[in-house]
Amino acid sequence: QEKKIFTVQGPYPIIRRLLRARGWVERKLPRVGRQLEQHRDDQNKQRLQTGPSNGGGRRREEEEEQCDEDPNDIHDLMSYLVRDQLPNFIWTNFLEAIDHQLLQEDIVVNHYARVDAFTTKEGLCLSLQNLPWIEQADPNTFYPRCYRLGTMDDREAFIEDFRLTAARSLLKLALEEAEDRPARNEQVSNSAKGAGWHRSHVSHPKHSTAWPGSPLYPELVEEALEVCKQHLDVLQHEDIDRNTPSPCRTCIDWDHFLQQYYRVAHEGARLVLTRQQRKQCQNLLQSLAEKLPQLDMEGKLNVWILKPGAESQGRGIICVTRLEEMLQLGWSCTAPSMRVGRWVVQKYVERLLTIFGTKFDIRQWFVVTDWKPLTVWFYQDFYLRFCSRPFSLHHLDRARHLCNVSVQKWYKTSPDQDTRVPPDKIWSNKQFQEYLAQLGKADAWHQVLVPGMKAAILNTLRSARDRVGFRKGSFELYGADFLVGEDCQPWLLEINSCPTMSPSSAVTRQLCANVQRDTLCLVLDRKDNPACSTGAFELIYKE
Repeated sequence: QEKKIFTVQGPYPIIRRLLRARGWVERKLPRVGRQLEQHRDDQNKQRLQTGPSNGGGRRREEEEEQCDEDPNDIHDLMSYLVRDQLPNFIWTNFLEAIDHQLLQEDIVVNHYARVDAFTTKEGLCLSLQNLPWIEQADPNTFYPRCYRLGTMDDREAFIEDFRLTAARSLLKLALEEAEDRPARNEQVSNSAKGAGWHRSHVSHPKHSTAWPGSPLYPELVEEALEVCKQHLDVLQHEDIDRNTPSPCRTCIDWDHFLQQYYRVAHEGARLVLTRQQRKQCQNLLQSLAEKLPQLDMEGKLNVWILKPGAESQGRGIICVTRLEEMLQLGWSCTAPSMRVGRWVVQKYVERLLTIFGTKFDIRQWFVVTDWKPLTVWFYQDFYLRFCSRPFSLHHLDRARHLCNVSVQKWYKTSPDQDTRVPPDKIWSNKQFQEYLAQLGKADAWHQVLVPGMKAAILNTLRSARDRVGFRKGSFELYGADFLVGEDCQPWLLEINSCPTMSPSSAVTRQLCANVQRDTLCLVLDRKDNPACSTGAFELIYKE
């Protein structure tokens, strides 16, 4: 009569315990259980190809089975008495596991339909590409450039982006080289060209007698300068009346240029540039920085990260530096039979903030309690996840670059890791704030980091709202993952629709319990008492 019957499916013992403490009675739904089991079996079949991640799935199943074994007879008896009643509240891993007819009833459910518009990598990429058409916001200010390799337009746009990034990176490398040696006042002499300096002798490996560390003639820098100048013209709209072609469609031999760039960026070849070129590089990069929000964070090694478009927990993700390799890998996963596995490629944040020389990311929770009007609650507590090995762009292994707990649990901390990195690879936000204060960046927390995460979340939700299946009475808890740049600016990586509540450390044990408790306060208590406490949740947006 009080409408306090609930169903929990999945490893959520805290939700079950909190609801029982409130006087709710659990009603177990066999049909939901069977559907959930079938859904999980289907997922595990897909994950068999990905190796050790299956262990986590089995562990979660074992936890769920243990949760269902209740030694308290009164709860079992009450569950039996309400077996023919519909639940009033359902908390489950998957919306697909719920009988569709139940969604027609007045039941509170912890999921919305079609949230893959922003909770899959492919969906997030597409939604944020459309953001400028919906809001006056630029996704390039908070989301690293991303392309879907399964679509021809995105594929071509990525190729152009990779080439332009290589040209900009070459200018950065040239300036870095110039700082270590005096710049030349004039072009290299003809005798020097004959001695093996001319690019015609080093541009094609099969004719080259140059060793990896040998200098490259200034014409390589000249090509990069010309490409970047044309790109700047396009960005400044100076090509409107003269129909200038794309910088990547000029007469430059891009295959040759990229091979030479790889030599400089990854094989130790050295650049030679004139004093005039040095000044041109400085001025051009400064002008490009005013038009390209990601110029600084993109670094100079042109590292990109390749991700399966609909996977999670770091499965299948690799870092790549060569265009041909990315296209080959991406193309091999775009067949119609592998639609779910289509890949996206995203610019790697090369200039990121590290802690004790180690990469980390942030898991930030938020709840949407309504889409019409859009209502968003931001959790004011989060945690950091560390990698197992020191950060390096010259070693692109997963242990250094993927912060997911489900990835890092398979790696032991390397001997060269700073001993101040916590053994469980988790930090609280209090520890992070103290670290920022030690760096003299205490203000960045309130002035840059938190506002940036809030803005990224809101812009993402606005970009996808027309594709989400709205249902009155539903809500959903999400987990957003952010990287932090050297300037403390947050960069959104992805948003998870079913963030793990299984603790992996003392920090997450407390935080996961708190966020579940506060979520129930938010979606249950506020119905009867709008002034009630919502714990660490802060209302950041309501239309």
